[in-house]
Order: sequence, then C-alpha cells, then structure tokens
Amino acid sequence: MEVDVIGVQEFSSIATGFLALDAIVKAAPVRILATRIVTPGKLVTLFTGDVASVEASLSAGRDNGGEDLLDELFIPNLHRRVIPAIAGPVAVREWDALGIIESLSVTAGIVAADRAAKEAEVQIPEIRLAGGMGGKSTIKVMGRLEDVQASLAAGGGYVQGKGLLCRQVLIPRPHPDIWEHLLKDQPEVDEIWK
Repeated sequence: MEVDVIGVQEFSSIATGFLALDAIVKAAPVRILATRIVTPGKLVTLFTGDVASVEASLSAGRDNGGEDLLDELFIPNLHRRVIPAIAGPVAVREWDALGIIESLSVTAGIVAADRAAKEAEVQIPEIRLAGGMGGKSTIKVMGRLEDVQASLAAGGGYVQGKGLLCRQVLIPRPHPDIWEHLLKDQPEVDEIWK
C-alpha cells in the first residue's frame, strides 16, 4: 500500500472520536487506514488522501473533536517505509545494529519513524502502535551502526522534545537468537495494529 500523505487524530473520548471520524470522511475524499480504541479509552484514527483532502478532514475532525482532541499529526510527504512497517513486520535480512524508540504516544511514534527513516539509510521492520502497550508505540530501525545512531538521534530526539520519550536503546551487533523475539511473523490484531 503506497501512502505518502497521512493524517492522524487521537481523541480522549471514544464517542467524540467517532463523531469526529464521521466528520473526517464527510469533509473530503479520504481513505481511513485504521481506527482503533486504545488504552486508556482513547480513539485513534489514521487516514490518507491527497494533501488538500487530508488537511480538510483534519480540520473537520478538529472542529468536531473539540477539547477531546488530544493530539494530531499531518505529514504530507511520509517516508515510504512507514506504512509497511505499521502493517508489518517487514523482512530485514542483514543488519549491523538495532535501534528501538519507545514513545508514550501513537502520534509521536509515527513522526519519529518518519524522521528516523528520512535521516539515514535504515530499514524499519516494525512499528507497533498502542495495542497491548497502554497507548505507547515502538519503532525498530535496523542498518549500519552509524545510520541507526543517526536515525535514533532524529526520531528519538523528536519524541524527547515533546516530552514523550519512554526509552531509546541501541544494540550493536544483536545476537541472532533474539531475531525471532523482535518481530512477529503475523499481525496480531488487524492488518495495521498490533
């Protein structure tokens, strides 16, 4: 699925989130990528379309979400590796280093993944959003040590700047025995959420 424009809104009220979702799809021709209820009782919606449509739908969601809108993001030139990693896992055969960014927010995690991918030549095998993690997100990046370090600085730095960084780790030359524990072979819930 080739997606290069993304809008995300996160609501503190599930009911208000669905009201806003209706407004989002009525405002412009957008395609909903996912809508998910996450702990602790929030609704998160990801959608795509052309730039003008996503902007119009974000505005409609904002107007209808009111004070229940916790966070949102708009990325008009999303890196091509982000959506496959959310839907993932994406196979990576060889890697010198592994970096993990753990964010306290779904939206901050998506932006961190986009910035990490744009910063250096890394693979993003998996982005886990919210499910079973209390509303957190984790981003895994793999590649040459110096590229992973640069990606962590860019993605993790963004999350830290928002005050939402839980942890960030760098594992040089990870042992092959941990590979099977890092990535799941099949999505656990939906095609886009874990």
